[in-house]
Amino acid sequence: MTHQHADMIAREDAVTQVLAQREAVLADRPSERVPLAEISGRTLAEAIVADADVPAHDRATMDGYAFDATDDYPLSIGQSELYPEDEPPSIDPGEAVEIATGAPLPHGANTVLKRELATVEDGHVSGPSIEPGTYTYERASNVTAGETLFETGERLSPKDAIFLGDLGHETVSVAQRLSVGLLATGTEIHEGRSDDLDSPMLAGLIESWGHEATVEGSVPDDADRVRDAIADLADRFDVVVTTGGTSVGHKDHVIRSLADLGEVHFHRVRVRPGKPIALATLPDAVAFAIPGKPVGAHTIAALVARPFFTGDSSLPTIEATFARDLEMGPEGFEYAVPVTLEEGVAMPLGHVDSPLSVYERTYDPSVLSSSPRATRADGFVLTETALSADEPVDVVPYAVVE
Repeated sequence: MTHQHADMIAREDAVTQVLAQREAVLADRPSERVPLAEISGRTLAEAIVADADVPAHDRATMDGYAFDATDDYPLSIGQSELYPEDEPPSIDPGEAVEIATGAPLPHGANTVLKRELATVEDGHVSGPSIEPGTYTYERASNVTAGETLFETGERLSPKDAIFLGDLGHETVSVAQRLSVGLLATGTEIHEGRSDDLDSPMLAGLIESWGHEATVEGSVPDDADRVRDAIADLADRFDVVVTTGGTSVGHKDHVIRSLADLGEVHFHRVRVRPGKPIALATLPDAVAFAIPGKPVGAHTIAALVARPFFTGDSSLPTIEATFARDLEMGPEGFEYAVPVTLEEGVAMPLGHVDSPLSVYERTYDPSVLSSSPRATRADGFVLTETALSADEPVDVVPYAVVE
C-alpha cells in the first residue's frame, strides 16, 4: 500500500464511493414497518406511489358560496350548506351553494366567493366579480394517481408525516437502522492519559443521522490488538467506526488492519482538517477510519461519512461577509474554515482577532483541529483559495450536517 500525495482523492470522489457502499448495503437490508410518529431519520425501503388523485374532488379553501364564475349575479342559493364530509352534489346554472372550508365543490361550480364579500338578500347572493379557481383546491393539484412521491432509499423527516398521512398511510416500510460500533485507538487514550473526545461526538452524529451507535471502548497502539478489535466489531455491528491511528506512522495500525481484514477503498481525502480518513469493506461490515483530532474528526465525518448514513451529500449554505484576510496552506486541498456568525459577518474562529487565537495570516487546520474551543463555531467555509476581508462567502451551518 502506497501513501503518496497523488493517492489522495477529491471529496466529491470519496462521497461517490461512500454513496455506492450505502446503495449496496441498503439493497440487502431487512425492512420493518413503523408508524408515522417514528419515521424521523429513517430510510424508506420501498417507493411511495400515489394510488389515487389528491384531492379526489375540487375543494373549497374558504367559507363562502360555490358557483360557476361565468354566471351573473344575483345567484339563487340552493340546497343546504356543504361540509368536508359531504358527497358533492350538482348545481344548476345560476345557482350557488353555501360551502365550508374543505368541502368538495359541487359539480358545475368552479369558484368560491368568500363569505365576507357576499351580499345575501331574499335567498340570492351577489358579490364582486371573481375568476374561476378562486379559493379552490383543484382535483389532483396535490397528487396525481401513479405519481412516485418518495423514492426508495430516501431519508424521512418529521414533516414527511404530513404528506404520508394525507396519502392515507399509517405506517411505512423502512430499512432497519444500522448498528455502529465505535472504537478509539491510541495507547494514551487506552491508559487514561488522554480523554477520548471523539467517540461521544461521533456517536451523537450517528444517532442524529438515524442509526444506533455503541461506544466500544479503546485499544492501545498494538497491531494485533487493533486488528482483533476491528474484526470483533465487524462480527457484531453493521458498521465499524474507528478514531485515531489513520496516518502512516509506526504506531498507526488502523489502515494496515483494515487492509488485512478486507479492502480499503480510499485512504486520505483532499480536505483539511481531516484528510487521513479511510473507507473500507470487511467481510461482514463497512468501516470508516476517522482521524483522531476532535475538530478534524467532526469535520471529515460530516463531509465524507455522513452521506453513507443519510444518503444526503448536499451542503446548504447561508451568505455572509468574511471578516479578515486569510491565506491557505498548500494548494490542492479543500479547506474547511470554522467561523462564527454575527450580523452577517463570518469571523474565522482561530484567527488572532477571534476568541480563539491560533493563527494570523495563514489558516492552520492542524492546530485548529486539536482545539476543542473551535467547536463553538457556528459553521464553516469551504475554500481552496485565500479569502479576503469583506469578501462574500457561503457558510455551511453545523446544523446542516448534524
